[in-house]
Amino acid sequence: MLLRHLLLLTTLLPILPAAEPAPPASDRARELIATLHLDYLPGESGYFGFISRSAQTVSVRGRSLAAQSRIYYLLTAELNTNFLHWLDADDTHILLEGGPVDYFIFHPDGHAEKITLGRDLAAGQQLVIAVPAGCWKALRLQPGATHALMANVLSPEWTADRVKIGAGADFFANFTGKAPWATRDFLQGLNGPATSR
Repeated sequence: MLLRHLLLLTTLLPILPAAEPAPPASDRARELIATLHLDYLPGESGYFGFISRSAQTVSVRGRSLAAQSRIYYLLTAELNTNFLHWLDADDTHILLEGGPVDYFIFHPDGHAEKITLGRDLAAGQQLVIAVPAGCWKALRLQPGATHALMANVLSPEWTADRVKIGAGADFFANFTGKAPWATRDFLQGLNGPATSR
């Protein structure tokens, strides 16, 4: 069902060429794509693969949804950015291998933060990052990293009608200058070429 929702999402978005990108240069990244049956994710970028969804359900605004859904998500040196998107679900990312990855999280209360998913705990990197529902976020693989494979747990499950990809003018008005790195040009780069406004 999640795959059907993702396919529906790609038909609803203003996406520039949705063609598959060239395979990554990294042998390991290509192996992960093949072994885990990962697909290119238009709009957000990167690769994803459905793992499973919970049999347990929850009621959200009168609607029955699976308590959670789980996917693999992969960034590569060639597709190094997961572009700005907003979710109506808690989204927990667990690093399985590779990285590090910088997370740029934009909260409904107006503050912005940068957290790094990685294995260098002494440098303040984290193995798990939880992004609350209602936040905008973007990910960027750090230079020199060949890939980062994550497991993502979304609670409640992901559905196509509870996601927005690519921010508009209000986002830039609200978050430009909210952190030293949050320049208009940098934020526009996180917004992505397919959905820039």
